[in-house]
Amino acid sequence: MVDLIDVHWLEQTEADVPAKNVWLSIGEVDRLNAMRFAKRRADWRLGRWTAKRALAAYLGLPADPQVLATLELLPAATGAPRVFVAHKPAEVSVSLSHRDSRAICAIAPSGVKLGCDLEIIEQRGEEFIADYFAAEEQARIARASEIERPRLVALLWSAKESALKALHEGLRLDTRSIIVAAAEESFDNNDWSSLQVRCPGEHFFHGWWQHAGIVVRTLVSDPAPAPPIILKIPACALEGA
Repeated sequence: MVDLIDVHWLEQTEADVPAKNVWLSIGEVDRLNAMRFAKRRADWRLGRWTAKRALAAYLGLPADPQVLATLELLPAATGAPRVFVAHKPAEVSVSLSHRDSRAICAIAPSGVKLGCDLEIIEQRGEEFIADYFAAEEQARIARASEIERPRLVALLWSAKESALKALHEGLRLDTRSIIVAAAEESFDNNDWSSLQVRCPGEHFFHGWWQHAGIVVRTLVSDPAPAPPIILKIPACALEGA
């Protein structure tokens, strides 16, 4: 039997993010101030807050602003985030996603190929499906009922995004070469359901997906993950500030 790895996750919303920036490092404040658009700044702060809260809980660090300011995510050569604690590399793998004032962070041991994604269930046009989905996925979407179709499209798209992050490729790869080969299609509860994604070279990622309200979350990794574990975060003095 193959041993499954533990992957932890946390989701936050813009309402969770403090107004003050004392939890950011000096370099992060400089980067934030260089951003021209308010939405870009808000999305970036939300992603960093979510990641720092998740990392502090995962690493067993105190939830206070001075400690959070020592946690930084810097891009590797591939563009994937690398975690530093007090300027030293941390032995973790991390993936981030944000959409519509929500952000999710997934964390696994160092060396794990990890990707997570957060999508909103919405109507997608035929051009989007034709441009980004493989023929077998298009056929699967065509067979879905009118009610199920938006949720299925969100699931398949989110799983592709997670796999592209795990490959450290992003949208540099043709999304039609990333095929969601298997995914349980139960939309009846908030439990995590299994999925499998086939990538170029017959490489497979195993993972999980979850549907809650209008949100679909997906997570994949190599080695294969056990069902994701939500992080319990302690209260922070900054919350509500």
